[in-house]
Amino acid sequence: MRILEITNQISIPMHGGAPVYTYNLLKRVAAKHEVWHVAFITTPEQVTGAEQMRAFCREVVTVPIGKSDALDQPLNFIRYLVAGRPPELRFSYSCELADRLRKLIGEIDFDIVQIEHSNMGLYLDLVPEALWPRTIWMLHDVDWLKFSRIAQMESKRSRQLRLQFHSVMMRHWKPRHAAHFGCCTTVSEKDRRLMLDANPHLHIEVIPAGVDTKGLLPLPAPDSRAVCVFVGNMDYLPNSNAVLYFCREIMPRIQQVIPDVELWVVGTDPRPEVRALVSDNIHVTGAVEDVRPYYERSTVCVIPLRAGGGARLKILESMALGRPVVTTSIGCEGQNVVDGRHVLIGDTPGVFAEHVIRLLTDALLRQQVVTEARALALKQYDWDISAQRLLAIYEELASPI
Repeated sequence: MRILEITNQISIPMHGGAPVYTYNLLKRVAAKHEVWHVAFITTPEQVTGAEQMRAFCREVVTVPIGKSDALDQPLNFIRYLVAGRPPELRFSYSCELADRLRKLIGEIDFDIVQIEHSNMGLYLDLVPEALWPRTIWMLHDVDWLKFSRIAQMESKRSRQLRLQFHSVMMRHWKPRHAAHFGCCTTVSEKDRRLMLDANPHLHIEVIPAGVDTKGLLPLPAPDSRAVCVFVGNMDYLPNSNAVLYFCREIMPRIQQVIPDVELWVVGTDPRPEVRALVSDNIHVTGAVEDVRPYYERSTVCVIPLRAGGGARLKILESMALGRPVVTTSIGCEGQNVVDGRHVLIGDTPGVFAEHVIRLLTDALLRQQVVTEARALALKQYDWDISAQRLLAIYEELASPI
């Protein structure tokens, strides 16, 4: 088949859950079908990433796009609002990208058009309506819930209101727009139910986030040091908020029992408030080429998320590598994990700290949790399994009725 994939950024380097999700599915799809990959370039590193993706894609088309200010394009704000579209989407529209897409669609008879992310959904307008039954909208999260949660974390009132407004607009627009696609996908059954509650007439399938269980093998048992690790894009507000929450409200409770406990914060673009946490016990790395050495030195992976959405790849990575996870209900939302079996869940600072202390001090409990978690990853969350589900959707949509 000839697949046209449209997404909001080149997936290499894989900073954050969304690029990891897109890259791993795309590479497996490209092994069986011809893929034309169309994406924005947002950083100089992605220029090199695009070259790497040309190794397995039929063609990679890129268009540069910069960051926009909230007050940019005031006329477009009004146009989008009148049309019932969330005005924030205006920052994802590029005339250059639209021209490149029109040219591609005019020259090549695509079997499937796949659009990644909610903010890119408006590019369906460039696809001939006759092809709409063979389109897929890959929804990485439920935006209105995610932005509503993030708004509660914002200290600036203007930013709070902007996020809440965007949440309301997405709640009205996204379920209606989704009906024009042949199929939509979510990363979890929970997200699928939220979309169906908003529009029961949608055709929605679940393509879970995965992990490379063949490439990420269980690490050796950690030494006796008490070391926690948090891995994630540190420019993402829910991640930085989680780290601040852990350091201010949870870690002091752990230190009352284990004074020498350490935390390693691993991820690109740490915000100033995260860098300010650095001390003898708290280490902030910034971007790293390989996260495995940091998992290897750790005893417990902590994921104290209080907002966000999407793939929850941090948990899957830890499960594959054999490191037990302590998280919150939001941190493992949408995943088929059982508290006390695959992860430990703590939604208050006290309970979260207790779980971390138990895992740091009880080697038998650690082994029980990592064994169950690795088995779950192998059974349900390998990337090959998710790719097979996506390939089956292609076959369904491309088959003549």
